[in-house]
Amino acid sequence: MIIKKYHSYLTKLLLKNIFVILLVFIFLSFFLNIFEEIKYYENKESGIYYPIILTVLNIPSIVFEILPFIFLLSVMFFFINLFDKDEIQLLRSNGINNFKITAIITLVSLFMGIILIFVYYTFSANLKSLYLNIKYQYSNSSDHLAVVNEGGLWIKEKSKDGSKIFIINASTYKKDILENLKITQLDKNYKLINTIISDKADIRKKNWTLENVKIYSNEKKTEIMINYKYLSSFDGKIISNLYSNLNSLNIFQLIKLEKNYESIGYSATDVKLHLNKIFSLPIYLALTTIIGTLLMFKFNFIKSKFFLVVIGVIVSVVFYYINYFSILFGKNETLPVLISVWLPQVVMFLICTLGLTKLNEN
Repeated sequence: MIIKKYHSYLTKLLLKNIFVILLVFIFLSFFLNIFEEIKYYENKESGIYYPIILTVLNIPSIVFEILPFIFLLSVMFFFINLFDKDEIQLLRSNGINNFKITAIITLVSLFMGIILIFVYYTFSANLKSLYLNIKYQYSNSSDHLAVVNEGGLWIKEKSKDGSKIFIINASTYKKDILENLKITQLDKNYKLINTIISDKADIRKKNWTLENVKIYSNEKKTEIMINYKYLSSFDGKIISNLYSNLNSLNIFQLIKLEKNYESIGYSATDVKLHLNKIFSLPIYLALTTIIGTLLMFKFNFIKSKFFLVVIGVIVSVVFYYINYFSILFGKNETLPVLISVWLPQVVMFLICTLGLTKLNEN
């Protein structure tokens, strides 16, 4: 099927506006973020190039979060261009009504959304991961590491004087509780000192309380203790936030992390919410495009471009907070994950459907 000329023209015009608005927000993000990075490194021995590099690495992730806002503004400027050149009337005179224009740019937004979640998001997640790794090297906790994989929860940490290394593994992690715990204590040359086995550990504080403990050592006979105190650099809150920045994981890593969380009995709600948020992006961008279209046709009597953009910003902020509070209910498990992510989309869909029924009347 040969794409009609007006399809190609409208598509190129929309993509041009998206590109321009995207560039504007990239520059804004750069200047807003670089001051934060400079402040972070002001007391550390590093050159000015580190804040610049980190800012560049972090920008794609920031842009991904504000894509609906970028698309809404792009659609509004798309129509401003058409109205300024009287091309809307030219299209209508050739039988191309408002609904057809909306359908074309909505399909373009939907298709771009699919590309963005599978290509751009992977790209931004990899850069975000690199960003966090570089920043981690300059943090005060660079000697400590905690990960979740199919083998359970693993923690590596050093004593304050650096003379001992502890490798901790727990097969099950529930809120503030580790079960089937094994702590391997090594010297700085990685020679075994002893091994601590415990049925359960209360980790609400950094001074963990271990229950039903057995301590195995080459120098001493096995010790059996009802309770044992272990001073760690981690507590339940810190461990719960291991992957608080899920933007550093691509879709496949997120799916694997979800399975790993479930395998050790830990709530994967945050990961599920993040995955559903990513998968809902194409629909969100398509609906945002329709909202932008409806605004431009309903408020085309307003001649000031500034006020049109202000209206778009206000509408975008309203939908942002609807999404934000809905997802917040999902995080608190007040609402199921699917409902908390997709309910705002359903509300937007109903609004768009109502608006589209009268679109050609404008």
